[in-house]
Amino acid sequence: MEVMVSLEQPENSNLSVEQVYREIMKRAPEHDFDPSLDRMRYVLDLLGHPEKSFKTIHITGTNGKGSTARMSEALVRAYGLRTGLYTSPHLEKVNERIAIDGQQISDERFVDLYEQVIDFINLADKHSLDNGGPRMSFFEVLTTMAIWAFADAPVDVAIVEVGMGGLWDATNVIDADAAIIGPVGMDHMQWLGNTVEEIATEKAGIIKAGSTVIVGPQDHESVQKILADKAHSEPGTTLLRDGEELTVLSRVPAVGGQMATLQTPNGRYEDVPISMFGEHQAHNALAALAAAEVVIPVTGTLDGDLVGEALGGVKVPGRIEVIRTSPTTIIDGGHNVQAVTALRKAIEESFDFQQLVGVVSMMGDKQVEAVLGILEPLLSQIVVTQNSDTGRVMPVDELEKVAKSVFGEDRVFAEPSMPDAIAKAVDLVDTDDELGVGYGHGVLITGSFVTAGDARILLKETPNKDLLKKKSER
Repeated sequence: MEVMVSLEQPENSNLSVEQVYREIMKRAPEHDFDPSLDRMRYVLDLLGHPEKSFKTIHITGTNGKGSTARMSEALVRAYGLRTGLYTSPHLEKVNERIAIDGQQISDERFVDLYEQVIDFINLADKHSLDNGGPRMSFFEVLTTMAIWAFADAPVDVAIVEVGMGGLWDATNVIDADAAIIGPVGMDHMQWLGNTVEEIATEKAGIIKAGSTVIVGPQDHESVQKILADKAHSEPGTTLLRDGEELTVLSRVPAVGGQMATLQTPNGRYEDVPISMFGEHQAHNALAALAAAEVVIPVTGTLDGDLVGEALGGVKVPGRIEVIRTSPTTIIDGGHNVQAVTALRKAIEESFDFQQLVGVVSMMGDKQVEAVLGILEPLLSQIVVTQNSDTGRVMPVDELEKVAKSVFGEDRVFAEPSMPDAIAKAVDLVDTDDELGVGYGHGVLITGSFVTAGDARILLKETPNKDLLKKKSER
């Protein structure tokens, strides 16, 4: 293994995390990447290849990456191993993306990491520009910071979520011990391909020689074949597929989530508590369990009590998250057909709403009409609005037109801001809730991770009586 450079930790930095974030944001955004790993390889070579200093679980797929990553991390940490976790996007603050031992890094540590790697980033920028390429992107810089943080900690196992795709993603400089590919569907088509087969081929790029490849449930046989063929083409791989080598044997909804019995080639795990809603989360837990078996140095099945403790304690912000009651208020970052289908099924299974009002804001590059069509049977009314992503968000007047074509005129309301949209939704719930106790009445806020993040900040920081009072009183 190559020797890594030694970097002194800066003292008394004058930079704030917000200033650092703004500096990184000046680079190419994470959804607009140049298909090359040259810049990442160059900067990691300068740093002495820190990515080789720990075991890795690498996770891609159209949906479920963040949940699977957090469950994998919890399982590994339950065995006393030191963990690093790298996820995206963040809901509220960029620090969320990098965690050590289950705790997101502090503002000070985020600034330290940036200052420790920025000279090497600048060298990589110069090398790329000299050869006719772009500077390192926003996501490449954050990925470099995360890898350095994990090596510097040091961690035993890093759980790394792909930003987008797989083959050309900045994280794909890692040779994973376990590579998880969750359900593959249609999303990010302008970058990954116009067919599910093209997208699957991009995601199959994380499969490397010698890894255990864990494939989640797929809706398309063609996707299964592409992933299996890629795994079989790499020497020394082990292929584990949900529904074949891996199985969710049973599951029942429970308070705060569900109980599931899971089967891996190593054994059977009875009545495992999973603190998240929906059948898809049981399958995410199964993938996480299979990956944990690869990196945890234990022969045979893992300890059932530790597995239950780990999975029963995982809560993922912005994924069917009940953030308030009276009325029940759920936020979810679902933004594509696959994710919103899973969201609808989970709510229908785990909740008994007589009335559910939606607050929706979406990006203009998504399958907006299809997503709204999936939500239509679930929602009594819908309030459309705009989130804070001014570059990509669909203007509220355009979203209103699409919503009216799906829901009809009478069920659609429009508000220009998120606070007013949430207040309007609660107002609609209160109008129908004569008892005033919120039983069977709720609000669902969804459409994108930015929407979920905006709502989460509002609902956490603003007293209920101020934000959620009726618009007539505002």
